[in-house]
Amino acid sequence: MTSFPWLTALILLPLLGAAAVFIVKDASVRLTALSVTVADLLLSLPLWWLFDATSGEMQFLESAAWIPSLSINYRLGLDGISLPLVLMTTILMPLCVLISWRAIETRIRSFMAVLLIMEGAMIGVFAALDFVLFYVFWEAMLIPMYLLIGVWGGPNRLYAAIKFFLYTLAGSVLLLVAILVLYFQGGHTFDILALSRQTYPLALQTWVFFRAAIRSTFLR
Repeated sequence: MTSFPWLTALILLPLLGAAAVFIVKDASVRLTALSVTVADLLLSLPLWWLFDATSGEMQFLESAAWIPSLSINYRLGLDGISLPLVLMTTILMPLCVLISWRAIETRIRSFMAVLLIMEGAMIGVFAALDFVLFYVFWEAMLIPMYLLIGVWGGPNRLYAAIKFFLYTLAGSVLLLVAILVLYFQGGHTFDILALSRQTYPLALQTWVFFRAAIRSTFLR
């Protein structure tokens, strides 16, 4: 059971479902999206039972070379913090589909596809163990959120979407800078686990602290 690529399956299933909603008949779009999110929820439940709560190590590890020349790998895994976040995501997404069942009446296919893409990206964010992979999933998650706000939001949706875009863009630039700093300071690797075991200069830790403080203060 543990050799099965649980996390890749959890990420790919919503993405395949996003493509499926453009193939099915109009009357089946909502049902297809609901079925995919429920299937993803059922697929995630065994993770709770298979997870060893007595271990402090990452579990359900998946690893494959992505860009070896830059030490960038496709690495996924879960610990006691990320597992509940993944389960929360798979639990909430069927509810999102049900809540929007009658509330969304325009561009239903696109809405459901965007919702499913966001689910796959969110799971990727929580499971990524490589900073470049994490950054890709992070940016991929923000795009559907921008579309959900800008297309299906309230009366001030365009203003809210632009504000969301500008704030997240600034945050993403700072995040990218921080990742590059860790890459050069941590031995030219993007491996999150390896970087977490490194010792960093006090000046760098102070800079990271103030960067986080500035981001939380001005990018709300």
